[in-house]
Amino acid sequence: MERVTNHERPGVYSAYTATAAAQRGNRRGVAAVVAVSQKGTAGTLYALGSYRQAAEAFGAEDGLTALVKILLANGAARVLAVPVAEESGYAAAFALVQEQEGVNVVVCDSEKLAVQQKLRDSVMSASAERRERIAVVAGAAGETAEALVKRAGELNSERVVLVAPAVSQEAGGAWVAAAVAGAICGGSDPALPLGGAELQGISALEKRLDESEVDALIRGGVTPVERVGGRCWVIRGVTTRTKTGQASDQTWRDLTTILVVDDVIPGVREALRARFPRAKNTAQTRGAVQSLVVEVLERKLAAEVITGYDAVEVTALADEPGICLVTFGFTVTHGMDQIWLSAEVTV
Repeated sequence: MERVTNHERPGVYSAYTATAAAQRGNRRGVAAVVAVSQKGTAGTLYALGSYRQAAEAFGAEDGLTALVKILLANGAARVLAVPVAEESGYAAAFALVQEQEGVNVVVCDSEKLAVQQKLRDSVMSASAERRERIAVVAGAAGETAEALVKRAGELNSERVVLVAPAVSQEAGGAWVAAAVAGAICGGSDPALPLGGAELQGISALEKRLDESEVDALIRGGVTPVERVGGRCWVIRGVTTRTKTGQASDQTWRDLTTILVVDDVIPGVREALRARFPRAKNTAQTRGAVQSLVVEVLERKLAAEVITGYDAVEVTALADEPGICLVTFGFTVTHGMDQIWLSAEVTV
């Protein structure tokens, strides 16, 4: 079998693959934000739980303060903020955030593709190190649907959400990214679709997307938002992962897929870590491991986070007797994105 880890540190390690099927509890999470600030100390991590704390740290009129306010208003329980003074500071800030435990979503204010790709690489690395998270970024003001889809293709990750349109030419899209990131943090159920979530703090958008643009964006890996009747909400939450290699791949398109994976696998991992900090690799212990994994999966099944799971197998590797291998599969719950009505009318 392929190794799950090459590290020697004892612990519970995990890996997963996804296959496309044939045919919000109170989960307030932690958001991290990296953005230019005129007052904050560049490269310093600020742990913030309120708008007042952000205003004291960066000033009430600072752009970073505004992003923190929007993140908290939309559901983030806490915000880790790292100010940057110039473009070259993003990489160091992303590295600092990458090492933090308990972060669910990372957002940055830059609309430059190269910076967003660095953020993508950072969240992918953190997730591989058992600190699972996703990133939310925005397109630029005035960016066409075609250009946004191209940007999504350059990001192409199940752990990156690209949102559009922007607020305005002056404000850009960072506010929308922060609102969506906050809504993800505030979600109570990872299987509940993001589409329809109302976004707080977004008083205007630069344009209203027509239906052809909405279709093109969703199919191309862009999460569209709209403002109608004085309210702003997400139309549908998708990730930028639309292909594997050069082949089209819709396995990871829905945002809920990665959110469910990040709920189930760390849940199993943490349960095993808590129950078996020190254990013998015996048949009796492996039986207890199997029972615990089944218990966690049954809870996810009852909560409708997953719709089913395969048999849980627990074995000791013959050539490496210190390794207990746990294998299982599960099916993620899909959101109800559309309801189709078909009526026959008799007159």
